[in-house]
Amino acid sequence: MERFDRFSGEHEYSARIGAAMVYAVAASVALNYFWTPGHIYSSGFTGMAQLLNTLFDRLVGLTVPVYAIFLIVNIPLLIISWFKIGHRFTFFSGVAIVLASVSMRVLHGPAVPWVQDPLVDAIFGGALNGFGTGLALRNGLSTGGLDIIGILVRRWTGMKMGAANLTFNFFILLGSGLLFGPEFALYTGIGLVVNARVIDLVYTRQQKLQVMIVTENREAVVDALQNKMRRGITIVHDAEGGFNHHNKEVLFTVISEHEQYDLQDAIHAADPVAWASAWRIDRTFGRFFEPKL
Repeated sequence: MERFDRFSGEHEYSARIGAAMVYAVAASVALNYFWTPGHIYSSGFTGMAQLLNTLFDRLVGLTVPVYAIFLIVNIPLLIISWFKIGHRFTFFSGVAIVLASVSMRVLHGPAVPWVQDPLVDAIFGGALNGFGTGLALRNGLSTGGLDIIGILVRRWTGMKMGAANLTFNFFILLGSGLLFGPEFALYTGIGLVVNARVIDLVYTRQQKLQVMIVTENREAVVDALQNKMRRGITIVHDAEGGFNHHNKEVLFTVISEHEQYDLQDAIHAADPVAWASAWRIDRTFGRFFEPKL
């Protein structure tokens, strides 16, 4: 992931298109090769599209493809995203949604299911879709309606993306139980949990790190962090090195895990002999700057 993050920073647009393509393939394989054969529903608007597809077929005998429903129901959320989140984010999210819809249409599932175990379908489908979704979010684009809603909820409440998805997907879980029975509702629940967990493992923008930096060149390091990364810093004066007894200062700041490689580069450029450590934290209070997507 480190090399990919560095590539993303240097080739932003190429990385976003690549992430959209990876998501499209991952979501399509998860849907057509695991979830559909196992009667398991996806998370987000893909799961909603599956539910509507089943309801149309059972209630009115009309077959509306999942990929078409997925594309249609995402249009209103893209409009909201355009005004509430950002134009660039919305554009690349639209690219991801269109690619996913096309991929769902092109990558047909096997005539005979790979496995006959719904539990395996739930786990592998959730893992594949979670990886694709997390990679897309990591590169600043969403994969559909609930990702956009999840980003807004996270901004307002601080909930992690996976937790927000689980909350909204509760209704998909109920739908799967009503349509296929409680057994498949439980399998769908397992798939949703796996999907959410993998998202949180891959999507690191919402994960915070507290960083301690020990330096003899305070002004250069502070300038790099405040002006290049827009991070606030707390300074502890009059520290002393235990080996050479030089006067040092200790700096504390909080960054997102996604920024850790940018931080390393900034510190090294400002003070090549500075020492730093970082540890993960659960929550921040007060103002915390998040770059626009």
